[in-house]
Amino acid sequence: MTDEVRKRYEQWLNDPYFDEDTKKELQDISGDEDEINDRFYRDLEFGTGGLRGILGAGTNRMNIYTVRKATQGLADYIISQNGQDKGVAIAYDSRIMSPEFAQEAALCLNANGIRSYIFPSLRPTPVLSFTVRQLHCIAGIVITASHNPREYNGYKVYWEDGAQITPPHDKNIMACVAQVSKYSSVRTMDEESARVADLYHVIGYEADDAYIAELKKQSVHPEVIRQMADDFTIVYTPLHGTGNVFVRRVLKELGFNKVYTVPEQEKPDGNFPTVSYPNPESPKAFELALELAEEKDADLVLATDPDADRLGVYCKDAEHGGYISFTGNMSGVIIGEYLLREKKATGTLPANAAVVETIVTTDMLKPVAADYGVDLIEVLTGFKYIGEQIKLFKESRSHEFVFGMEESYGCLAGTYARDKDAPVAVMLLCEAACWYKSHGKTLWDAMEDIYKKYGYYRETLSTITKTGEDGARAISAMMDKMRTEQVSELGGHRVLALRDYKTGIRRDFLSEKETKLTLPESNVLYYELSDNAWCCVRPSGTEPKIKFYMGVKGSSIEDADQKLEVLKKAMTDFAEG
Repeated sequence: MTDEVRKRYEQWLNDPYFDEDTKKELQDISGDEDEINDRFYRDLEFGTGGLRGILGAGTNRMNIYTVRKATQGLADYIISQNGQDKGVAIAYDSRIMSPEFAQEAALCLNANGIRSYIFPSLRPTPVLSFTVRQLHCIAGIVITASHNPREYNGYKVYWEDGAQITPPHDKNIMACVAQVSKYSSVRTMDEESARVADLYHVIGYEADDAYIAELKKQSVHPEVIRQMADDFTIVYTPLHGTGNVFVRRVLKELGFNKVYTVPEQEKPDGNFPTVSYPNPESPKAFELALELAEEKDADLVLATDPDADRLGVYCKDAEHGGYISFTGNMSGVIIGEYLLREKKATGTLPANAAVVETIVTTDMLKPVAADYGVDLIEVLTGFKYIGEQIKLFKESRSHEFVFGMEESYGCLAGTYARDKDAPVAVMLLCEAACWYKSHGKTLWDAMEDIYKKYGYYRETLSTITKTGEDGARAISAMMDKMRTEQVSELGGHRVLALRDYKTGIRRDFLSEKETKLTLPESNVLYYELSDNAWCCVRPSGTEPKIKFYMGVKGSSIEDADQKLEVLKKAMTDFAEG
């Protein structure tokens, strides 16, 4: 532990600015130098999306002081943009300290003369994205750690277009946060004074009604839902998060009659007592839901993450029995293909329609889009870049956004919101499944038809976790190694080109030419491989991990999955070798 770390620790112990509970928590770790170092070796990083970290006392933890500090920086930037009269919308999820952090953010904004509009109780993240534009706010804040373990919480910032902050706002806000050097310099005030000053406002339930109305507009065949309502069964779990009210409401209003919620996971609870990792990508998160599905003979089994922007899916396998899991790529393609096909069939597909996906998302959407004459645009990893495209389309009048998706179980149909939205994904997936059932097929039958038509595209994600200060250095060293060490073959695939989004250069190893990339700078490497394979590597922006995304195209599911395993091992061996 360095002298600087010790100095920070003792300042928090002795400064009257910090409350007694915080000091007691820090006194209890006085003999644990490793713990003290981890809590104080740095400030919790305000990244391009905001904050995310472990709850607790310290500069490298999520607590009321780090939330206030981040909000002061955001307030400074809003004032520099003359946006204080527009105000900031604030939502929060079911996690521990989420309501308290939302309140601290609101009162810090108020103390800086900025109006805040806070929801009266927990809300899904996409509702906040929608409400920022509905209320014409300059920005939005969501207190959530998405699908992270229970020890985490976070703070996401949105701009007036309803999308998470993108350049130049992200970098500018980060700079303003970095300039807040003293915690005691952060402004705050009490709620009563803020109300009297007409700065603190509670959002009414009409915002929820407006959001649900927009969801229902995305339905293509509401008549099919009514036709199949008594012959279609859904099991759903919100995983103790925010999705329950909104998912069940939109399904009920569309006419789904047989919707069963997992009772043990229905109520919001930041301790997530039935799941250690509330992530709909994890099979363990589905254990209780699958038990209920067997009992009810459900057609679909669905789970949303705590802030209800991601959707996990299991589908009945009528031929073999039991249930089959869908990846985010699979469920996204199912929804996207259904929307394009049925909009074209009903004459509602715009002539300049576009779909948007991130560079780490399945390549299968490309032939699907081409089949329906729709342009496909790729963006960097992060749904905020998909949301940004909606704004750019409107400004340039070049395209009309129809659908966007990313591999991490998130998608959006329509432009009412600018972030991934699990309630609309639930609604459209259930509608598509009803449509297929009315034609004698399960959702898995439909997925197999898509594979047969467009190719057996399969993808996976591999991660290496490196925690703490040493871990951050190790991840940085891995990226440096892969950036500088040329490799000619990976997992049996020839390396055709390397895109380095940090330098903005694509190196073609066949022609030995370099070209400039058009996407923004980011610490990302993308390997273009032979036989329609690829791999993308980047450090996580929210967790102590380096992530390897990869995809292949095979002659069958089994062939593609085998190729994926070989490629996954080759990539991790290369990174750690």
